[in-house]
Amino acid sequence: MFLLGLTGSIGMGKSTTAKMFVDEGCALWDADAAVHRLYALGGAAVPPFLAAFPQAIVDGAVSRPALKEIIGGNPAALNQIEAIIHPLVGQDRADFLAKTKADIVVLDIPLLFETGGDARVHATACVYTDDATQETRVLARGTMTREQFLAIKAKQLPAADKCARATYVIQTDTLEHARAQVQTIVKTIRSQPHA
Repeated sequence: MFLLGLTGSIGMGKSTTAKMFVDEGCALWDADAAVHRLYALGGAAVPPFLAAFPQAIVDGAVSRPALKEIIGGNPAALNQIEAIIHPLVGQDRADFLAKTKADIVVLDIPLLFETGGDARVHATACVYTDDATQETRVLARGTMTREQFLAIKAKQLPAADKCARATYVIQTDTLEHARAQVQTIVKTIRSQPHA
């Protein structure tokens, strides 16, 4: 089984590109989706958060807005929150890998390089587009202001640095171009003896 870490800054087209890998027969594990599962009603993160941060539990689930409020009032709480969620995410990933039969598994991890996740995969792919396109895509979602977007972008490793560290860079200027690059990467991996 070949593990490909997929990353990219906000608005670069990572989710769309991840689906293209699935179209090519790859399995996909999504870190953000795992966190949503863990935080949901009945999720594995609910009991430890109930014990450590009872005010973060709303209607039986972990509330992201409540966590933001907790961190806002006590920045040191972030370390405690990460100490709870990171092992659970790791277990979710391990469970997924144990069940899948795919020859290539794409691990969609937004902060792949920032968290050292690149050390746990065979290769990395970074999606990339120019700054103007990135900003247009994010603001078109209507879910955040330009200031919020710039704040998130400032916390992420610069796109150029991610691209420099990645095994493969996928230009997401058009869907057709991105798909062609994904197909080439999959073909390259499958042609290697370890795939």
